[in-house]
Amino acid sequence: MLLQRTLAALVLAPLVILIILLSSTPVVGLVGALAFLVAAWEWIQLSGLRSPLWRGIVLMATAAIFILLWRVHGTAWTPVLLAAGVAWWLLACLWLRHFAFAAAPTRESRALKLLAGALVIFPAWIALLSIHAHSPHGNWWLLLAFVVVWASDIGAYFSGRAFGKRKLAPQISPGKTWAGVYGALVAGVMVTTLSGWLLDVRGSKLLALGLLAAVTVGASIVGDLLESLMKRHARVKDSGTLIPGHGGLMDRMDSVFAALPVFAAGLLLLGL
Repeated sequence: MLLQRTLAALVLAPLVILIILLSSTPVVGLVGALAFLVAAWEWIQLSGLRSPLWRGIVLMATAAIFILLWRVHGTAWTPVLLAAGVAWWLLACLWLRHFAFAAAPTRESRALKLLAGALVIFPAWIALLSIHAHSPHGNWWLLLAFVVVWASDIGAYFSGRAFGKRKLAPQISPGKTWAGVYGALVAGVMVTTLSGWLLDVRGSKLLALGLLAAVTVGASIVGDLLESLMKRHARVKDSGTLIPGHGGLMDRMDSVFAALPVFAAGLLLLGL
C-alpha cells in the first residue's frame, strides 16, 4: 500500500505543481472546479443520497454554483466566503466532539451532510482563486498552501509511527495520534517559514506567517477527521477508488479543503 501511495503521489504531485505555477488563474480555476466536482460526487455518496437521479441533480447544481462563484470571485464577496469557510471549520470541531450527531440515515441527516459538503467545497475553491490571483507571487503562495498540507502529512506519518501512542480521535480515526499532530505542526511551520523567507517575508510578518501555518495545519487535521467521520457514518473505508493506494479524490483533498480558506484568509489579514 505504501508503494502504491508513493507512486501515485510521484505522478500527481508534479502535475499539480506544474498547473499551479504555469497556468493562468482561469485555468487553475477550471481544473480545480473539475477536481472539486469529482470530490463533490464522492461526498454526495457519503451523505447517503441513494437515488442516481438526485445525485446527478445535486452535482449539476454544484457545477452551476461554481459558475456563479466565478462571476463574483475577486469582489467584496471573496472575504465573506472565506470567512464562511473558516467559520465552518470551527463549527466542524463541535461535530467531531459529538461524532454520533447525524449518524442515523435519515432525510435530515442527508440534508445536513449535503450542506456540510457545500461549506467544505465552495469556500475552498474561492480560496484557490483568491490565492492564485494575488499579486505578486500568487502562484507560489498557492503552491505553498498545498505544500504545507503535504509536509504536515509526511511529518504526521513519520512522527506518528515513531512516537505515536496516545490516540487523537480513536472513535473517528484510530490511526491518528497526538504525536502525529506535533509532527505535522513542526513540518508545516518549518516549510512555511522557510518559504516565506524565500518570498521576501521578514520580521514580524514572518513570525505571523509561521503562526498562520500552525493554524492551517490544525484546520487540515480537522478536515481529515471530518471526512473520516463521514466514512464512519457511511460505513465505508474510502470515499472512492480513483487513486490507487489513496482511495477517492476526497480522501486526498479533505485536508486541502480545510486548509485553503484558512490560509487564504490569513494571507489577506497579513497583507501578503
